[in-house]
Amino acid sequence: MADPSPAAADVRALAVPDGAAAQRVDRFVADATGLSRSYVQKLIAAGHLTAGGSPLRANAVVGPGTRLRLVVPPAKAADLAPDPDIPVRVVYEDADLLIVDKPAGLVVHPSPGHTAGTLVNALLARAGGEDYGGIAGVQRPGIVHRLDRDTSGLLMVAKNDVAQASLMAQLKARRVKKTYVALVQGSVAAAVGRIEAPIGRDPRHRTRMAVVADGRPAITGYRVSERFARWTLLELDLVTGRTHQIRVHLEAIGHPVAGDPVYGTGTSRRGPDGLARMFLHAWRLELAAPSDGHLIRATAPLPVELEAVLDGLRAGEAGHRRTRPAGRLAAAGE
Repeated sequence: MADPSPAAADVRALAVPDGAAAQRVDRFVADATGLSRSYVQKLIAAGHLTAGGSPLRANAVVGPGTRLRLVVPPAKAADLAPDPDIPVRVVYEDADLLIVDKPAGLVVHPSPGHTAGTLVNALLARAGGEDYGGIAGVQRPGIVHRLDRDTSGLLMVAKNDVAQASLMAQLKARRVKKTYVALVQGSVAAAVGRIEAPIGRDPRHRTRMAVVADGRPAITGYRVSERFARWTLLELDLVTGRTHQIRVHLEAIGHPVAGDPVYGTGTSRRGPDGLARMFLHAWRLELAAPSDGHLIRATAPLPVELEAVLDGLRAGEAGHRRTRPAGRLAAAGE
């Protein structure tokens, strides 16, 4: 397939570093560019990845010193209807980006068969006809990372292509600090810990993710914030950003997230009394401003429905131990 116009396309020269292990080319390119592996595979299928002028297959194995040329076509215009009826809570805004506080239950970007009622539709209405940065040639303008539908909290949105490139580079280099809050089943023994376990598609349930030997590296740090008789409130640092990472890692160590409909079972899936959603919230973001590099720090207090669950646990369990003062989650970083 012929390359798109060089003036419009993003042409990237990649090289497998000396000393690197041989690996599938689609995985290497995804890791090197920050693009999703599924999108990289589409580019490869369209003939946009070559080595020495010859197109490669997604399962080709490349070793140290291999030089690659990747052509990323310009993002297609989003054929989506703006939806002014979906509220957008803006936590931070400048000329380059928005940081919004997404409610649980709201899908972030459109997908086949689901082109309305998403955060992107709401953002398009708010933009007033202005463009957001394109990404990966698909209809999710400005979205550089995502939250699951049932997760609430902070999400970055690029307002232009330069900002998008900066944010994606920071994410790839792990310079964006993302802190979450989760209520999990059971008593987490260590007050501070780190989970390092590779994550990939669950071989038994292809719609789920799991800790698997050949998965992509994944790291989650955690700190105990508050303890209850049957539950533990955690702060979690998302060092890497794999699909469902926090949920998979916590389930793997025997402490699934309360209310998780996919990775929880029995008591954990039901959660404490009064819980009607998954107890996972993207609480804090720290990143460098795309324009001048100054530190941006944003926080989103726990939604009232999650605070109500904690209040119920506190009221019902006299003598529970607290590791930080009440209200700390809402006030930190502000």
